[in-house]
Amino acid sequence: MRSILTVLSGVVAAAAWGGDMGMEVECSGAGGTVQFDGAEWAAFTFPEIGDARLPDVENIADDGWQRIRLAWDLSERIAQDEVSVRFDLGFEPDFWWAPHLSPDNGACIAQHVFRSPALIAVRDHDVFVVVPDLELVGQRAEAPWFMDFDAPAGRMWLGLSKSKVTGHVHFAKAPGMTLGPGKIDLGFYVTAYRDDGDPVNPWGRVSRMLWERWAKPLYRRGEPVRTPLDTYVKHTYRWAFDTWREAVWQEFDLDGTPVGAPAFIVNVTQSPNYPEEASLREFLSIWNQAWFSSLRSASGLMRYARRTDNPAFRKAARLTKEFALEAPMKDGLFAAVFRTEMEQIELDGKKVVRSLGWDTGYWTNSNRVPWERGIKDTWYHVLDASWTGLLMLRWHEDIESDKRLVAYAQEYADKLVTLQDERGFFPAWLDPETLEPSDVLDDSPETSMSATFLLKLAEITGDDTYREPALKALDAVLEHVAPIGRWEDFETYWSCCGWGKEQFLGKPIPRNAMFKQNSLSMFWTAEACLEAYRATRDSRYLAWGRRTLDELSMCQQVWQPPFIYVPALGGFGVMNSDGEWNDSRQTLFAELFMEYYTECGEPCLFERGVAALKAGFVMMYCPENPEVRVLWERVWPFFGPEDYGFTMENYGHGGTTSPEGEGMGSFTIYDWGNGAASEARNRIRDHFGDVYIDRARNLGFGIDSIMVKPLEGGWLLVDLAGAPRDIRVVYEDGSSRTIHLEGKHEL
Repeated sequence: MRSILTVLSGVVAAAAWGGDMGMEVECSGAGGTVQFDGAEWAAFTFPEIGDARLPDVENIADDGWQRIRLAWDLSERIAQDEVSVRFDLGFEPDFWWAPHLSPDNGACIAQHVFRSPALIAVRDHDVFVVVPDLELVGQRAEAPWFMDFDAPAGRMWLGLSKSKVTGHVHFAKAPGMTLGPGKIDLGFYVTAYRDDGDPVNPWGRVSRMLWERWAKPLYRRGEPVRTPLDTYVKHTYRWAFDTWREAVWQEFDLDGTPVGAPAFIVNVTQSPNYPEEASLREFLSIWNQAWFSSLRSASGLMRYARRTDNPAFRKAARLTKEFALEAPMKDGLFAAVFRTEMEQIELDGKKVVRSLGWDTGYWTNSNRVPWERGIKDTWYHVLDASWTGLLMLRWHEDIESDKRLVAYAQEYADKLVTLQDERGFFPAWLDPETLEPSDVLDDSPETSMSATFLLKLAEITGDDTYREPALKALDAVLEHVAPIGRWEDFETYWSCCGWGKEQFLGKPIPRNAMFKQNSLSMFWTAEACLEAYRATRDSRYLAWGRRTLDELSMCQQVWQPPFIYVPALGGFGVMNSDGEWNDSRQTLFAELFMEYYTECGEPCLFERGVAALKAGFVMMYCPENPEVRVLWERVWPFFGPEDYGFTMENYGHGGTTSPEGEGMGSFTIYDWGNGAASEARNRIRDHFGDVYIDRARNLGFGIDSIMVKPLEGGWLLVDLAGAPRDIRVVYEDGSSRTIHLEGKHEL
């Protein structure tokens, strides 16, 4: 077969925000080049299938990108382990990015982690990007896609190969792929441009392209869910406080004070429909930690109780607030976890784990710690305390005034500022006896959370002495962490994925020139930048915040892959070394995107926030999620109406999925799952309504499955859910109104 070349345009304009019009792409039968201002930035080589069978090539200029598609029409079945385009860079990058690590020769970035897939190389202000053509990815199960890059060699690959999961969770290419007979497609988009921004933002252009090209059509159809969000909230609270109440809701006296909160974690054996004895997955406990925050969930419950005038929910929320205030202080520091003693017994020949009851309870801290470096679960974690302190201040400011919360947070803050080092960083862990800091993560982006907390305290108290250490802390992160992508925090190494903690903590992985990275750190830093900008109006903070938010956007799911068997749009992954889709952090992130919209005015930011919020309910077991319900019942056939509301915190965690339900999970963490998603729904409704109208920009956004269309002198609201209901409309000046929506409504 001869190669046929169709070139519709060989010259593409650089991005409007990215410098001059200097990119040219040239193709020949065996490959091509990408040039910028006459200099060759990359050469790419097309693969052959079988006996020197080069592809047909289509090369189209497409809105600042060059789309190149390769096609083979095979008359017979061919065994070939790999078919890939190789990119050899003609410049030496000083910064690299990919969605996942491929730390060794033979490793790869499997299509399973193609959430917002791209390969990026940067030299100073020069940016080179390759994006897989998502219209083609995963269309043939026997020919899965992969990416790979070798930074020292200056080389990238995009192509087809089987892969296998190695460890938790990396991927390696595997033999055994066969192709044909029939058409085989492979394609990519490429761009090269000069970004004259300060700071350079390598993700700005590609994140917008991914959203506009693939996410926007899904978003306009109302994906990932079109059910009114309060339906999911009702399922959540019925599950937690009624059908699963015995397992979930914990209420007891703590030093004479009535307290209550949901149990940290429950599993499928605790279902009222489970036919055998229940066995706890972890120790019975209540947490106020950076992930699992009972105070955060309670604030959402309080918002809902206030809106629906539900005294039982109001009482439960206040009991959880009292629990947070009961954490004993030691020189301004306080514990994050209250847990019971446990026992293992044997029933009917099976081992069962149970709690010995709250009478055996004691205060401690998170066990997601560097045990191998001498840190134990008794050590104070500054990040957890700063997050809890921030939630206390937000409760006081936004939900109901309680001076005890401010006093508690301020006592902690007075200790916190004494822990700041010369560079501006706060430590991560403190010895419970001496209160001396460990040197593990003592210069990490966990510091950003403390910056946000101190800025909020300065705002509420009017005491500007908290502002200076907050800005110093953020400046340290922006100088030493953000420019090189060192997004390391407790979850990066001391959660389920411990890979690299011995040899790569604080160091980039040599083959990829990237650090092991976690999305939580990006979120904390983007949030701190926004708060610093609002406090100072210094545009530098907004620029760095937007850069970091765009980097975080590259962890968001922008399409519906054929190999992901649940709705995918809007959800988030966790890190560049793990396999989750639809992770519960998405509802934590959602409002930040909306808040950045209010400052930057780009519609895609608000849309990303809406999609992230909706994604928080995708994994719920309930009739309104029929595709997901089928998968749950395939995995756990005993599930029934009493289990409506059960929500796994993520999907496909182990790096594989299947139509039979592989990837569904077996547990729910209320404070990092359904309760957290409900909190985000209730918070965002209070702040942005069910519909948000920005009259100044002539833009409108439907949050609760509502399409908003501008009319001359007004707005048309169209219900995508087919559910008549009262909705709250919020305007850009903070004013609001409530209307009844039934089908369509003109404002």
